[in-house]
Amino acid sequence: MEKFVQLVVDGLSTGSVYAALALAIVLVHSATGLINFAQGGLAVLAAYVAWVLTNQGLPVGLAIVAAILVSFVLGAVVERYLIRRFERGDPDTAVVVTIGLLTLVTGVAGWIWGYNNQQFPSLFPLDTVSLLGVSVSIRSLGTTAVIVVAMVLLQVLFVRTKIGLALRAVAINPQSAAFSGLPVGRLLMVGWGLAAALGAVAGTLVAPQLTLTPGMLDNALVYALAAVILGGLTSPVGVVVAAWIIGVLENLAAVYVGFIGFDLKVAVPFILIFVVLLVRPQGLFGRKTVVRV
Repeated sequence: MEKFVQLVVDGLSTGSVYAALALAIVLVHSATGLINFAQGGLAVLAAYVAWVLTNQGLPVGLAIVAAILVSFVLGAVVERYLIRRFERGDPDTAVVVTIGLLTLVTGVAGWIWGYNNQQFPSLFPLDTVSLLGVSVSIRSLGTTAVIVVAMVLLQVLFVRTKIGLALRAVAINPQSAAFSGLPVGRLLMVGWGLAAALGAVAGTLVAPQLTLTPGMLDNALVYALAAVILGGLTSPVGVVVAAWIIGVLENLAAVYVGFIGFDLKVAVPFILIFVVLLVRPQGLFGRKTVVRV
């Protein structure tokens, strides 16, 4: 029983990292209607900014806040001067642009800071506490708590605030939103800025666990996209729950399912995707899209 609880808790912690990136992807999609594959690269860049600031003597908490602010500005600038040129065209072209941006940002980070593993200070203590007879790290609990707070704030943003409703209106129909008097350009910049800031949270949370490298979030981005598909592109709560399910199930499958083991546990989210898409194509918590013809 203790081993099972340990695997579940570790899976929730790992799933929280996937959830942070998945939330950022949902945020961009809710604001622009695009899938942003560059989210992992922007998150890594933010982690490097925080790392540089900590090396200059800034406390880790303040360094992370500064990196979040820098990421917000960077995300807004990327949308204004790069993505906007493709948003009105073929959506597939814009997706390819975000993939190219991911490659560019990762390469720039490697060119500036190198590809050696760097130690990033943890925001939370490395001590452990006893939970149901299992030792759980405070860092894992802190990471999960941060993601829960981000999920709640994002849900409130899109459902309860004027700016969130405006972002959704722009994503659904920018022309109608413009005719209604909404500042479409500014809202798109805000959406990308918020997503980049949320990605910065993910990057700074995972860097202490994986060590800081330009490609540290490549695998996590794949899991985050799986969580987005499972949870539904329209549901912040759904993608977080899906990310936790993926994190827990891959841990349990690696230990309790002999033919999977640790080598094949990466297949777990893709099996889940296959099953969910057959039964519920819009995701576990997503909404069906009705198109009038």
